[in-house]
Amino acid sequence: MALTSLSDADVQKQIKHMMAFIDQEANEKAEEIDAKAEEEFNIEKGRLVQQQRVKIMEFYERKEKQIELQKKIQSSNLLNQARLRVLKSREDHLKTLLEEAQVRLGQLTRDPSGYKKVLEGLITQGALQLMEEVVTVRCRQDDLPLIQAVIPISQQQYKSISGKDIRLVVDQDNFLSPDTSGGVELFVQKGKIKVENTLEARLAMLSYQMLPELRQMLFGANPNRKFLD
Repeated sequence: MALTSLSDADVQKQIKHMMAFIDQEANEKAEEIDAKAEEEFNIEKGRLVQQQRVKIMEFYERKEKQIELQKKIQSSNLLNQARLRVLKSREDHLKTLLEEAQVRLGQLTRDPSGYKKVLEGLITQGALQLMEEVVTVRCRQDDLPLIQAVIPISQQQYKSISGKDIRLVVDQDNFLSPDTSGGVELFVQKGKIKVENTLEARLAMLSYQMLPELRQMLFGANPNRKFLD
């Protein structure tokens, strides 16, 4: 078979054709790579955006929960502070009432006949608590004449209640403080055992016993209170 020689023009033509083919394939390959890269970029961008969106949503959910918790804590604190203020106001009111009662106790001694009856009862009651044959009675110095007058009456009351005799001895060397509103103290066994029946002591005992009742009278029943002691 005879070989046909190519002219320079044919060679150049084939070379150009091959170069055009290579360029076309290169362009197609480049376009394919670009399209693939664009697709992967969009996928990655979408993934990152979604990831950041989730993080942002979680962040603001945490913030919202923190704010809600802070609101609850603040509301609870304010409520507790309000309750404490109410309780303090109530206790201050009770304290004022007890102070007024103490002032009125001092006025009780201005009525000799009424105060005499009170002293009789305080001495008799204290003696019945001690149940001894000899009891020492201590009073204010200003009350000494009244005490000496009621001693026989209290001794008789004691005997009629207990069926026993008692000797009430007034301590004329030691007296209650002049600041005491009134009343007496009773001693046995050289002062080892004492019954404090001053007006202040009786008021303190009665106020303690009646405190739940006073609170209910003044402020109404407490729905949370199960016991009244």
